[in-house]
Amino acid sequence: MAQLTLRNLCKSFGRAEIIHGIDLDIAKGEFVVFVGPSGCGKSTLLRLIAGLEEISSGELLFDGEKVNDLPPKERGIAMVFQSYALYPHMSVFDNMAFGLKLAKSDSGTIRERVEEAARLLELEPLLNRKPRELSGGQRQRVAIGRAIVRNPRVFLFDEPLSNLDAALRGQTRVEIARLHERMPDTTMVYVTHDQIEAMTLADRIVVLRAGRVEQVGAPMELYLKPATRFVAEFIGTPAMNILPAEVTAEGGLRPKGGAALPLRAPAKAEGLGLGVRPEDLHIAEEGEPALYEGRVTLVERLGESQLVHVEIGHEVPLVVKLARTVPARRGETLRVAAPVDAFHLFGADGQALDIRPQ
Repeated sequence: MAQLTLRNLCKSFGRAEIIHGIDLDIAKGEFVVFVGPSGCGKSTLLRLIAGLEEISSGELLFDGEKVNDLPPKERGIAMVFQSYALYPHMSVFDNMAFGLKLAKSDSGTIRERVEEAARLLELEPLLNRKPRELSGGQRQRVAIGRAIVRNPRVFLFDEPLSNLDAALRGQTRVEIARLHERMPDTTMVYVTHDQIEAMTLADRIVVLRAGRVEQVGAPMELYLKPATRFVAEFIGTPAMNILPAEVTAEGGLRPKGGAALPLRAPAKAEGLGLGVRPEDLHIAEEGEPALYEGRVTLVERLGESQLVHVEIGHEVPLVVKLARTVPARRGETLRVAAPVDAFHLFGADGQALDIRPQ
C-alpha cells in the first residue's frame, strides 16, 4: 500500500483558486478523513488524488513517485462514491468482478478475489442476488467490495454514507471501521461532512476550510486541543459554546455577563473568545460559584442525555449537555458552572491561545 505526499498542492478553475497550497503526508496503512463544511474543497482534494481533476500546481507523490500526470487507472487507486453505481442487471458477484474482467484477469483469480472480499464484507449469502434485492447498506458494501477486489494501493471514499438513513449510516460506519481493522496495511482516504464519521473512523483527521488545512491531528487531539476557533466549533456534537470575553479590573478574564475566572488576560485582549463544551458544563451545586444564571428557553431530549438552552443575554443561548435524569424545564432558572480547566481561549484572529492561571 502507498504512502501519499502532497506538496504545495493547488487547484484552480479559471481564475478561482479552490485548493490553496496544501502540504500533507499520509502514511502507509493510515485511515485519514478529510472533513469540513460544504464548499471547503474536500471532494476536490480527493479527486486530485484520484486523478479525476488536473493538478494546477504542486506535487502529488505515491511512495515517493510523482503521479501528477498519471491517469487514474495507472495510480493504483480504487474509489467508492456517494452513489453505488451498480449495474442493475448484474448479480452481486458480477458487479464485484466487473473491473477484473475488464482487466482480463483469469476466472480463478476473479473468483478467489470476489469470494475473499465477500467474506470480509459478509456478502457471501448475497452473491447471486441483483442490486434491487439489496438494502441501501448492502449495496454500499457491494460498491466497497468492487473496490477491494482490485487490490489497490489506496482506497478513496467520497461521502459513501450520505445516501443512507441514520440507522444504516451508523451500521455501515461500523462495517467500514471493521474493514480497516481486517486490512490494517491498507491506506484509506475518506471524505465526509459528518464530523461523527470523522471522529469514529479516522486515525487522523484533516479539517479543511475554504481550500486550506485548518488542523491535522488524531480525533481526540482535535477535540481536546483545537488549534482554531473554527475547529473548536466544528469538532464536537453539539458545538462548543464560544463566549465573548472581558478583561476584569484585576487583569483577569470573564465571559461577557458571567463570573470572573482565575485566568490571566493575554497582552492583546481585543476580540477574545472563551470556549467551553456543553458536556463540560453542569448545574452549580449549592455554595458553588456559578458561571452564569439564566432562564431555560429550550430542552432537547435525546434519550440518554438532554441539551438545555439557557438564555444568558447573548445573541445565542448557552447550550448545556446534561444527563437525562437531571431535572430541567423550560422557563425555570438554572445556575451553570464549569471547571476552569474546561475553558479554551481564542484570539481575535481565531487562533487558540494558552490558558494562563492568574
